[in-house]
Amino acid sequence: MQNMTGKRTHHIACNLCEAICGLEIKTDNGEIQSIRGDKQDPLSKGHICPKAVALQDIYKDPDRLRTPLKKTADGWREITWTEAFDEVSNRLKNIQRAHGNNAVAVYLGNPTVHNLEALIYGPMFFRTLKTRNRYSATSVDQLPEQLVSLMMFGHSLLIPLPDLDRTRFHIIFGANPVVSNGSMMTAPGVTRRLKAIRQRGGKLVVIDPRRTETAALADQHLFIRPGSDVYMLLAMLNVVFSEGLQTLGSASEFTAGLEHVESFVKDFQPESVASKTGIDPQAVRSLVREFCQAEGASCYGRIGVSTQRHGTLTQWLITVFNIVTGNLDIPGGTMFSQPAFEILKAAPPGKKGFADHYSRVRNLPNFNGEFPVAALAGEITTTGEGQVRALITNAGNPVLSTPNGQRLDEALGELEFMVSIDIYLNETSRHADIILPPVMGLERPHYDVAFQALAIRNGAKFSPAVFTPGREQRSDLQIFTELAWRMQKGNMFSKLGGWFKKVTLQRLGSGWIIDRRLKQGPYAKSHNLTLKKLKQNPHGIDLGAMRPCLPGRLFTRDKTIKLAPAGFVAELKQLGNVTPADHAEPVANGFDLQLIGRRDPRTNNSWLHNSRRMVKGKQRCIALIHPQDAESRGLESGDMAQVSSRVGSIRIPVQINADIMPGVISIPHGWGHQVEGIKLSVASEHAGVNTNILTDDHFLDSVSGNAALNGVPVSLSKVN
Repeated sequence: MQNMTGKRTHHIACNLCEAICGLEIKTDNGEIQSIRGDKQDPLSKGHICPKAVALQDIYKDPDRLRTPLKKTADGWREITWTEAFDEVSNRLKNIQRAHGNNAVAVYLGNPTVHNLEALIYGPMFFRTLKTRNRYSATSVDQLPEQLVSLMMFGHSLLIPLPDLDRTRFHIIFGANPVVSNGSMMTAPGVTRRLKAIRQRGGKLVVIDPRRTETAALADQHLFIRPGSDVYMLLAMLNVVFSEGLQTLGSASEFTAGLEHVESFVKDFQPESVASKTGIDPQAVRSLVREFCQAEGASCYGRIGVSTQRHGTLTQWLITVFNIVTGNLDIPGGTMFSQPAFEILKAAPPGKKGFADHYSRVRNLPNFNGEFPVAALAGEITTTGEGQVRALITNAGNPVLSTPNGQRLDEALGELEFMVSIDIYLNETSRHADIILPPVMGLERPHYDVAFQALAIRNGAKFSPAVFTPGREQRSDLQIFTELAWRMQKGNMFSKLGGWFKKVTLQRLGSGWIIDRRLKQGPYAKSHNLTLKKLKQNPHGIDLGAMRPCLPGRLFTRDKTIKLAPAGFVAELKQLGNVTPADHAEPVANGFDLQLIGRRDPRTNNSWLHNSRRMVKGKQRCIALIHPQDAESRGLESGDMAQVSSRVGSIRIPVQINADIMPGVISIPHGWGHQVEGIKLSVASEHAGVNTNILTDDHFLDSVSGNAALNGVPVSLSKVN
């Protein structure tokens, strides 16, 4: 039953994407009457995107699971929570007894980080498993950015953010924030913020293989060949040093390695890389000169550059470019947030954090205790000691969201046991033996730990639950603490202690840890910040613009920035031995186009497609191709085409569009809902195709093992 009778107004932060927009939700006797932007939210100021209303659709969705399911010979059967917890813990224990701890693997999906309870209490359960086989959506997303921060600043969560509201010159590589709402950069109302750069006399430049919705707002758009951003940035740095434009500013006192940067960029003149990037050398030189003349400039790259063959090198060079032009830790440049809930101390860096261990089959490095998800299918299908025989997924759909999803789909069928903690029976959870559905976002309290730490303006906001879950439902906190207690190893006394811990945490909820962290945070004294105060300020509290904080906020042992980490420099030296994606190799194999992704304002990765309001209207899962590529293949808009890669083929309608550069094809990810055995009635009617049938689990970032979803060589032909 809902806890809100009569007419009520609720103020919460939307937890669907990174923008965390403030919402005003009006309810009447447990029914949502309206969802609007909260004009009094100090960060979003009333901004709202089309996805927000999907919260109502998810809450009311008849396909959403509310009680545990067990797979039987006769199909799915509802079971009690006690039965479900017993079966999960017993099966996992038996597999680990027989085959070792590493026989159980864990995969965490993207929504985990949008869920405070899963973020805090999930690790409590996963630690009891004592397995090295941990995977997440990080390795199909932002892993390179976090690795760069770990190596340069000492902590993977110390991410430099563009000071959008004060910058005078902003360069965007491989990102489309007008559609994504901003990513690894929490900036609700980002379109307004980008327009404001120009209004105050600044300049916006977008470098992308497609003239995106963001590029349409820009002063300048430069087409670049997919996967060649690393060469563009090397050329930009070459101009900085060859023209004497380098300056570290105040960072000179705590930055090491400038001479190494100057040395390794000297051979990458704009003229020498033009054949790789497709960008005119004079345009490169002019861009760098203007950037260096601006009073406060920022360069930003996102998923388009992270998910490519040289994702880590590219993100590293973006950060280096910001630093050597004197734009780190200054207003208008790139700065660091100082959140009220101090996530850096809550999640301290490990002793090393990268390449502590390597995956059993493919020898891929781990990062923050996780292996690249591209290794998972092989770990399941390859026999021998350490073979993965059981899998736990939490809020993830890797069959649709990871490279060579078809291979993973087949591998999941070989598992001895699988459990999915998920609210839907989707393309991945259909393989599970047990599904444990937690409550959805409106049924639990929330504080955005991760994205307040990535916000371009400091703030704090607590979101109480809008509805009380039904008696048959369980929260993430309840699920994870129950499983942690049942999986706990030891004697009677340790298990009794675990039981008391479980009961105590379930009674306390998540509020106590929010309050504790706020009282330990940087605003405890200056703002008397507590959970009680946040509840008294339901719209949120503004804590001011980002402020210079270096070197104090660095986590390196000697409190210095490492401009030239040895591993990155070593990999950079291999660039000359790598055939760039635009060179002859793909063409020789018949793969003469390069695949890139695309986002849509009404979708969110592999979900929200079960909301009719999100999928109505024009078809979204289509391939964009340039008129030249269409003409050479006899294709017209609306024609069905076959797209093939080394690992798979799909059929998809095409749309001819001059906003994409020749030799490139753009297909959105997250679709492919025509699979048998799922329970997504609306999504099945708008199935689309799974672009990750084309992406290659052996086409990875050379440093981190992150998936290279962009720049994949493909062929295109008309389906007669």
